[in-house]
Amino acid sequence: MRKRISFIWLLGIASSLLYAQDIHFSQFYQTPLLINPANTAVFNGDLRASLIYRNQWANLSPFTTYGMSFDMGFLKKKMKDKYLGAGLVVFRDIAGASKLSTTIVNLSISSVVTINDHNDISAGIQGGFAQKSIAGSNFEWGSQYDGSGYNSAVNSNEASTYDDYIYGDFSAGVKWVYSKSSSAKVVSSERFNVTLGFAVLHINAPKQEFDLEKLHREFITNAGMHLGLKGSSFSLIPSIIYMQQGPLKEINAGMLIRYAIKEETKYTGLLKETAFFFGAYYRFGDAVVPTILFEIANYAIGLSYDINVSGLKEASNGQGGFEISLRYINPNPFKYGAGSKYRRRSLY
Repeated sequence: MRKRISFIWLLGIASSLLYAQDIHFSQFYQTPLLINPANTAVFNGDLRASLIYRNQWANLSPFTTYGMSFDMGFLKKKMKDKYLGAGLVVFRDIAGASKLSTTIVNLSISSVVTINDHNDISAGIQGGFAQKSIAGSNFEWGSQYDGSGYNSAVNSNEASTYDDYIYGDFSAGVKWVYSKSSSAKVVSSERFNVTLGFAVLHINAPKQEFDLEKLHREFITNAGMHLGLKGSSFSLIPSIIYMQQGPLKEINAGMLIRYAIKEETKYTGLLKETAFFFGAYYRFGDAVVPTILFEIANYAIGLSYDINVSGLKEASNGQGGFEISLRYINPNPFKYGAGSKYRRRSLY
């Protein structure tokens, strides 16, 4: 029994070190509801839907993570200079040969308030549940060593099944958005946004059945900017996110460069805004993440790949994780004449 507990404890420690206990994506700007409930319904449009998939360390100890989110704004016409938002986020992570899996389902609500022509602030709360399970039949025990190596035919005399468990989870956050322009639609070279957000996840610090301690509260601070280069088709989009969960810390920083291939036609709308993004992020002490993203009208698709640069590269051969994302916003967030209710809120 002690041996089994020790193994599960070590497995929990390993999972915590690799993932800082939580599901994280390199394209964090494509999973806004996962990092801050205050991001709910903060975008140009009425509704937003996103899909994301990540496969990490396929040749070492595979981690597969995928999910979806949906959020929308309410009462934009009835409430002056403010509105409400609601969203749903669902993610699933499957880690290692033991198939340690985590499924998260959360609902979020937010309030978005326009302070003046240049400043918006939002606050959000999020709550739901998570389920964890583990495939004990995949464990390899020391008692199955037959003198020459591991032998699956040898009875380990250990349990091969473990009960799934479910726990409640609650989070909250705030966000500030500054924009130089108060109009709903500006060309790329005139656009300027600054965003700053702060969130506390796992406020209730839920107990973890497979670990020896509770799930630590996570504190997330992120900031970003969209700076259009006047007189050109380029924009600079730097961003940074800092996450601290118990003794573990993670910092991601980098920049995307946006090239507007064409702007949407002002009067007919026959030609849709199309843009290409390229750049890279650095996850401190872990990986470099080259990234590209293609955007056309309502849609955006992003591709990234983690190149491992930490001490783990000796085992991973520098290979990290592949990630792909898809985002849809309705109506078209770049459309002219969208009205004041779609004012200037940054997508990144």
